[in-house]
Amino acid sequence: MPKSLSKVSKHISKKRGVVEALHENSRDAKRLRRANHRDDRVARVSASMARGRQSYIDRITYFHETIPEDSGVFSDSDMMNLIVRYINRSVPEIEQLQSERRKGRPPSKREEVLLQRTDAENKEFKTGFWLPDLSQEGVLKALLSWNGDWSGLSSMKFIRLTREGGKQSSAFPPKGLS
Repeated sequence: MPKSLSKVSKHISKKRGVVEALHENSRDAKRLRRANHRDDRVARVSASMARGRQSYIDRITYFHETIPEDSGVFSDSDMMNLIVRYINRSVPEIEQLQSERRKGRPPSKREEVLLQRTDAENKEFKTGFWLPDLSQEGVLKALLSWNGDWSGLSSMKFIRLTREGGKQSSAFPPKGLS
């Protein structure tokens, strides 16, 4: 049975000829309303999923753009330096916003967002920062040829690297501390 709004309306228009001539409580009108609600619900869910994934896509995009194409595999200390650069990428903007602010004024919304993001990333680095395993040649090649899609990340291996140097394999998509 067709569920999307376009399929339902197409089916009804073939049957009747005119969609506007439906009675308010007819079966076809109910089918149209149900299909419309389903399309709205699917759009809301997919938009919320995309918003949740965006921070991880931004992270992988940063690593994709930062790593030179002719680089070899990374050691753990190189990956930790890359993580520190990633976490501190907004420090110049934070300092500029703080210097522009008059004394005694509350921080701007942008400054608060940047500080919260930096704090959250520092906490994650303490417990285990999620990133591609750049110590493997295959993962490095896959990252350099990545097209920017969420589905393209499933072929890579990921790890969690802690500030103290602990390293453990991780799952894709990231869940908790896996």
